[in-house]
Amino acid sequence: MQTILMRYKIDAVWHFTDRSNFALIEEHQGILSLAEARHRGVVIPVPGGNDWSHEADVLKGVDTYVHLAFLDNHPMLFRAKQESRIPDPIWIKIDASILLEQGTRFTNDVSNKSGVEILTPDAARDMIDFEVLFGRTDWKDPEIKARRVAALRSEVLIPTLVPISKILSIKNG
Repeated sequence: MQTILMRYKIDAVWHFTDRSNFALIEEHQGILSLAEARHRGVVIPVPGGNDWSHEADVLKGVDTYVHLAFLDNHPMLFRAKQESRIPDPIWIKIDASILLEQGTRFTNDVSNKSGVEILTPDAARDMIDFEVLFGRTDWKDPEIKARRVAALRSEVLIPTLVPISKILSIKNG
């Protein structure tokens, strides 16, 4: 993964949430996975997922991970805004060095979707279209546009917690 970070000059990855959740992130010294929040008895004021997606996370075993996006443009935020689940969205910018942490996994589609594989960093290098995410491509070309739409659904999965020390900044979503 270090090679990918260097080749594409990736300096950050992203997490979206509602602004009202940020005080909880500060209180718990990081962004908690769904399973860790439940383990600690933390009630998230404005959860990003709905009941169905949380159940799917548990069934798929991805509830133990914090879900991140490669870019501050993930289709799940669009859906959450459409469904009024996140009234005041923010993007949290996270240091890309987190991608090198032990236990980090990846998916090349929405992680709780049926049939989507959880990828090791080595497998992710081959299965995620980093070129269309971070390279210079012609987004007007229908084939490239389709590749980009698919690649934007990729996820970074961080076990248990993203430490507050990895948070670089926040911006409006």
